[in-house]
Amino acid sequence: MRIGLDIMGGDYAPKANVLGAIAAHQLLSPGEHLVLIGDTQQIKPLLSEQGFNPDHFEYVHTDEVIGMGDHATKAILQKPNSSISVGFNLLKEGKLDSFASAGNSGAMLVGAVLSVKTCTNVLRPCLTSFVPKLDGGIGLMVDVGANADCKPDFLLQFGILGALYLETVMQVERPKVALMNLGEEDKKGNALSLAAFPLLKESSLINFVGNIEGRDLFNKKADVIVCDGFTGNIMLKLAESFYVLTMKKGFKDEFFDRFNYENYGGSPVLGVNAPVIIGHGISSPLAVKNMVMQSRDMITTGLVGKIQDAFK
Repeated sequence: MRIGLDIMGGDYAPKANVLGAIAAHQLLSPGEHLVLIGDTQQIKPLLSEQGFNPDHFEYVHTDEVIGMGDHATKAILQKPNSSISVGFNLLKEGKLDSFASAGNSGAMLVGAVLSVKTCTNVLRPCLTSFVPKLDGGIGLMVDVGANADCKPDFLLQFGILGALYLETVMQVERPKVALMNLGEEDKKGNALSLAAFPLLKESSLINFVGNIEGRDLFNKKADVIVCDGFTGNIMLKLAESFYVLTMKKGFKDEFFDRFNYENYGGSPVLGVNAPVIIGHGISSPLAVKNMVMQSRDMITTGLVGKIQDAFK
């Protein structure tokens, strides 16, 4: 197994990524190898500072970086020797089993679609986010930003993709899938949700439990919360602010501690033909470590193959 990690992506690159890789290495099993992609002249001195044997990793040297402010599509095409572009080329060629980066999220989405492509019959790949539940469990919200404008069929597929992730990677049996809406009644909502509801209800591939409201995000009514990327991203950013606010107010609470993005690593891109994870731009070493472990879990559980089979 070869897990690709972009060392140059994120606000605290390359140091945070190198430290996260070192932490992840301690948890990987024999045969699970990390491939660090980036400027080796910056990577190896950081390993030396930590007294870490560089022979534990594989390296692919790059000398370009796609910045957070770069145009996603142009950057992928105009910076072929960037860590993101090279990472996706290796993934496409089968030289990596997964690829993760805390860099430019738009470039990561574009790179995934241009390189390994969208799975057959998947209309749009989606981004996911983990949602802590009051009962101690965890849910999944899809989509959280990849598709601001959606068609009803997209939402149906997001529900299927989210359910497959929870079943396969998180071992949640028959996850409950719900549509985020402004009311629980079947006939509530805007044109998109009204058209998506019957598609979700009639699908035999998911355990659809109907509409939920924003107040249900953290309870046990649903395991997979389906929404368009515009709505999902707003909800995600609001939820992330809860943890920041508790820290600023000096309020310590176990539940709100679970809103810390570092605990989850990154956002899996579901619906493409290889495991791809996009990390938070401010990813810390802990977040990077968890992003690597998340990549490992997506590989070992065969998630992509199960998605491909479901959409045949």
